Amino acid sequence: MDKYDHIVFHELSLIEKIIRDETWLEGERRGCFVPSSDIIVRANVCIAVLRMGDEFRKSALKQIERARRKWKATEPKVIRHNAA
Repeated sequence: MDKYDHIVFHELSLIEKIIRDETWLEGERRGCFVPSSDIIVRANVCIAVLRMGDEFRKSALKQIERARRKWKATEPKVIRHNAA
């Protein structure tokens, strides 16, 4: 998987949380149920994602790098025997 695919994967979970939060907040403002497809919710999600996009990317890159270091540290060593 490409490095950017990993970044998008991490960003999607953050975007889903923003959608849930903005949907809930708009419902609170109006005092009734609001679907996540509501135009105001969508606009607020876009604003939040655009404002925080760089932070999302940096956070995702850090998580990917930590996972790679952990994987390399636990990777089994290959022992080669000389057939002398």
